Amino acid sequence: MAEQKIERRLAAVLAADVVGYSRMMAVDEEGTLARLNAHRREFWEPTISAHRGRIVKRTGDGMLVEFGSAVDATRCAVETQQGMAKRNEDAPAAERIDMRIGVHIGDIIFEEGDIFGDGVNIAARLESIAQPGGISISEDAWRQVNGKVTADFVDTGAQSLKNIPRPVRVYRLKLEEVHAVEAPLAAPSPRPETPSIAVLPFQNMSGDPEQEHFCDGLVEDIITTLSKLSGLRVIARNSSFVYKGRSVDVREAAKQLGVRYVLEGSVRKSGNRIRITAQLIDAKDGSHVWAERYDRSIEDIFAIQDEITLILATEMQVKLTDGEQTRLRYTTTHNVEAWTHWVQGLSYYRQAINKENTAAAVLCWEKALALDPASAALNAMLGFMHSVEARFGWGERGAMIAKSRAYVDRALEIDPGNADAHILLGILAAWNERYDEAASHVSRAVQLAPGAADILNLAAFILAPSGYPEEALPLAIKSVALNPNHPPVYFGILGNAYRLCGQFDEAIRAFEAYNARQAGFGLVDLVMAHHEKGQPDHASDAAKRLLSARPDFTIAAWRKSQWGSDQARLQADVAALRAAGLPEG
Repeated sequence: MAEQKIERRLAAVLAADVVGYSRMMAVDEEGTLARLNAHRREFWEPTISAHRGRIVKRTGDGMLVEFGSAVDATRCAVETQQGMAKRNEDAPAAERIDMRIGVHIGDIIFEEGDIFGDGVNIAARLESIAQPGGISISEDAWRQVNGKVTADFVDTGAQSLKNIPRPVRVYRLKLEEVHAVEAPLAAPSPRPETPSIAVLPFQNMSGDPEQEHFCDGLVEDIITTLSKLSGLRVIARNSSFVYKGRSVDVREAAKQLGVRYVLEGSVRKSGNRIRITAQLIDAKDGSHVWAERYDRSIEDIFAIQDEITLILATEMQVKLTDGEQTRLRYTTTHNVEAWTHWVQGLSYYRQAINKENTAAAVLCWEKALALDPASAALNAMLGFMHSVEARFGWGERGAMIAKSRAYVDRALEIDPGNADAHILLGILAAWNERYDEAASHVSRAVQLAPGAADILNLAAFILAPSGYPEEALPLAIKSVALNPNHPPVYFGILGNAYRLCGQFDEAIRAFEAYNARQAGFGLVDLVMAHHEKGQPDHASDAAKRLLSARPDFTIAAWRKSQWGSDQARLQADVAALRAAGLPEG
């Protein structure tokens, strides 16, 4: 029997799905189906045909469409979402048909009219992470449509998609109707007067994948040290590391991150020797401001870091205060073996927050601390990790808090100027309802590390419910600006600061953005924000979306995780959740 030949071809694939379809069907099955069919007949199918698309199959509330080009697919997606926004204008909230759309171009398998393969799977996964009323496209598609489609694309960085082995860089289309919060906050100023820099991941030239931790740790240490300077704007590690493993146009990266200068380099480690190259580039004209190659013993790694950071500050003409001149030095540990464990722990710390990654980071840092007990940074970070374990219940809470407090006290005994230790003291004080003390500690942390996005964001997280929302809000906004590709939780902290300041429209946009980036999160706060704004129907709709994403949610469980200085507000929040129809417990 002759072997059947598989037909493959390059195609653009559009995957679309209706947001909250199951919930809508449960409420009004016949009405929902009638509205869906009307949209299909009157608008979706004619629009697809006009852009030379072929509907491969319908999947209940969704569809899979094949196009000959990414431009056609994306133009169709844009026109569809814009048209649906208009068709939804007069519809009650419960009857809106909002869609998510994903677009990818890639190799597909064609068989009996159907299509299969990674090209299809990636499009479907992109659709699942798109915003309601929005579009997510892959980097492969973006390259084809950039400059050819009249729309605003936002680079959201490399995303891990379910059942896709490698991260996919995703660009999100921003429509007028999608009130995403990133644009006004993360958009770079054209040429900020304050010197600004992004430190890109250094290239591992050793040929040994195990040395990736070494390279990444070196870069992270440089970023951390530079973040202590008030006169320098430093892009956070989360955002600069989206360029890891990619061929980078430095000027384009600088434009995307909103900086004037970019530091790039490489590391080669062989035995006890290291070779580090580094070059500072002025993205305004692409010129090399400074470049150096270091051929040293591994024991010189800390001196090299100090030299690089001092030269960068000098070349960028950063004005240093007396205190900053002292802080512009690497201080984690000066024991090479301890540093190796430190950077290995960082690799776990920077992954998803879960019990396993937290335990792995703690183990690495305990080994490091055993080699250098006088490291304030190691003590502070171990204390922080035990506070995480306490918060999520990964151990007996009282014991974890006691460990956390012991480590932070030791950290500040060694170095009273450790920003991480002050943030941790702020967390512990807030948990013990000492809110003014918490505010004092986090304010000190911000003074010590004014350019560290995570420090600023944690400070806002503590200050807002501690009775200082006006102080929290600018810190939350600045943290987003310093970390354009920030973790989704940044939106939650930003939204909470807006809500507690009474800026409900901005809060709602932030919480919607949080949910769009991490489905099911931000919706509790969205219920409360709509309630406070006097929009009970919107609050009820958000509550239904919450239960669809998190069916086990109860008010009682949520209340146990909440804290704050304003008990009357917390009681009002509970009442808002009840009024929206959420279960008590």
